[in-house]
Amino acid sequence: MNGDKNSDSRQLEAKLQAITADIRALANSYQGNSLALLTLLRALEQVHREIQENLFQASLPSNRQELYAFLRDMEEAGGWPYIERMRLRSLLENLLCQSPTPDTNDDD
Repeated sequence: MNGDKNSDSRQLEAKLQAITADIRALANSYQGNSLALLTLLRALEQVHREIQENLFQASLPSNRQELYAFLRDMEEAGGWPYIERMRLRSLLENLLCQSPTPDTNDDD
């Protein structure tokens, strides 16, 4: 049975690498297009939410031993997944740093 888990894990990893490469290629094809990249980020967040709420929560362990094993495996594999949102303050700071300062001598 452990061999099946390893095989499933390898198959999952290979599929995820292919999907990740596709997502990176898609993002790179829209480099510089903030609206398209925002749409991509929203889609990724929506998929994350759907998996978490509809599939992941239903698959959580139902007893202490399974929960302990799950938490141990999760910690060994890198912890809880998180999709960080850009804070509005950071966005505004980036915009202010990038925008040219207005020329106060434009009255001429």
